[in-house]
Amino acid sequence: MSKNHPYRKTRRRDRYPGTLRELLENSTLRYAKRRFSCFVDGSQAYTYSTFKDSCDLQSQRLSRFGISAGDRVAILSGNMPNWTVAFFAATAFGRVAIPILPDSSPNEIKNILAHSETKVLYVSRRLLPKVPQECLEALTLVVDIETFEFIRKDEDAFQCDGWTKAPNADALATIIYTSGTTGAAKGVMLSHRNLCQNVMASHKAQYCTKRDRFMSILPMAHTYEMAIGCLYPIYVGACVYYLPKAPTPSILMAAMKEVRPTIMCAVPLIIEKVYHKNILPTIEKSRFLSWMQKRMPGTLYRLVGKRLYHSFGGALRFFGIGGSKLDPEVEVFLKKARFPYAIGYGLTECAPLVCNAMVGKTRIGSMGIASCKVEVKLDNVDPDTGTGEIICRGKNVMLGYYKDPERTMGVIDDDGWFHTGDVATVDKDGYYYLKGRLGSTIIGPDGENIYPEEIELLINGMDGVEESLVTQQDGHLVAKVKFADNILDWDLAGEEQFFARVEAMQKSLMDKVNSLIGKNARIAEVEAMKEPFDKTATQKIRRYKYKEGESPEKDLEKKEK
Repeated sequence: MSKNHPYRKTRRRDRYPGTLRELLENSTLRYAKRRFSCFVDGSQAYTYSTFKDSCDLQSQRLSRFGISAGDRVAILSGNMPNWTVAFFAATAFGRVAIPILPDSSPNEIKNILAHSETKVLYVSRRLLPKVPQECLEALTLVVDIETFEFIRKDEDAFQCDGWTKAPNADALATIIYTSGTTGAAKGVMLSHRNLCQNVMASHKAQYCTKRDRFMSILPMAHTYEMAIGCLYPIYVGACVYYLPKAPTPSILMAAMKEVRPTIMCAVPLIIEKVYHKNILPTIEKSRFLSWMQKRMPGTLYRLVGKRLYHSFGGALRFFGIGGSKLDPEVEVFLKKARFPYAIGYGLTECAPLVCNAMVGKTRIGSMGIASCKVEVKLDNVDPDTGTGEIICRGKNVMLGYYKDPERTMGVIDDDGWFHTGDVATVDKDGYYYLKGRLGSTIIGPDGENIYPEEIELLINGMDGVEESLVTQQDGHLVAKVKFADNILDWDLAGEEQFFARVEAMQKSLMDKVNSLIGKNARIAEVEAMKEPFDKTATQKIRRYKYKEGESPEKDLEKKEK
């Protein structure tokens, strides 16, 4: 490895685990007395030693009800220390964890439990009403994840001793169901090797120690938070702090002040909202700051950046941003403000890391270089534009889709390359630049590729816009735009002045956008959306729900007629 290689050399003591069982045993022995995790208020606290004891106890209880290695154990809960206990009570003993996103609908929960053939469900009291009664009755055990008390148990299964085993690296550890942005749910099968490879890649990208404090705000049922915000801190003996309530701005800021986290993972939407709703308005409303922006921009960015840094607790070393593409305008600000942000790119199928740009080594608009020990390249490259599909290969690539070999063969070729469906370019230094999804690429009138995500980033950076989606309808481009509530008051809908204001806003936005993009990518229509777009756990819009000019509002109108 050369002296200037982007990844840190492996130290003698860096012995990476091959399975989650090894991760559990090694870390709980090495860091036994250190704090493992807790809520910000100090409740539900564990040391590494008591965490191991709790995992052992939960596994024994499962065994007494005949839950053996290979059996499915589902987890439906918000983020909390006990989530990790339930996860390891399954995976470290050869069972298979089925994490379910808290915002899943009752029908999605029903399908996941049935498709995965789950026998045990750890569920929070708040989310219990979402589980259909017929599902509860079909389970061997239903456990309150907050207290570990039984909500339901099959008495006939008691004392039917289940057996456990130490899993090998290629054993199935978890099945994660995701609908992503393109349609039907897929059960992604991840092995112990997949998840442990991400622990190694995370350690190479951002060196952490037992003194670090992680703040967990993204859903643990998503691989992004699971791998980097849950499994990685266990490897280094760090402590993870959880919010007892939903991360509203006021609760999150108070928690930051209390914990002073050093490591955080977030999606672009979080920092974009801070920028557009707090930072920009503050600068625009102040004559002095506006003057500084024109005359002394460097000084202004450093001052504002310092204030932003302290609002996050003042101790951050790493603020990871992933899940979707970051607004370039926001990234320019973060870079000039010297905020310690990093960029990552990945997919659930890759557990999830594929590319990353480390703190201090980011490039505007880039998702970084290939993660450690992951091969990445472009396939079917267009010689004119340099764009091609991102494909990757490595120990991070999933085993396949559960009960769906055809779909698996459709994305993993004979040489082991996983085809992501994402389109990108790459520069001479190996930095990749995401353009969009193959499935969402629009063919222009002259046969050229139009990437709607690029137009959306431009629209989202305009005043008064919260979010947008560009689709094709009847051969022309339509921008569906959710304007900010303080800009467009839908309570006035039906009044003449409301329609006049909407039309003026639509025309103004369309003119601005079309003046900044090429002729073939121009918007022909702007549609104002009343409700926010339906999104995935990482806040990506589910595009398939808005194809060909359809929207939830229009569907409702059709039903009413």
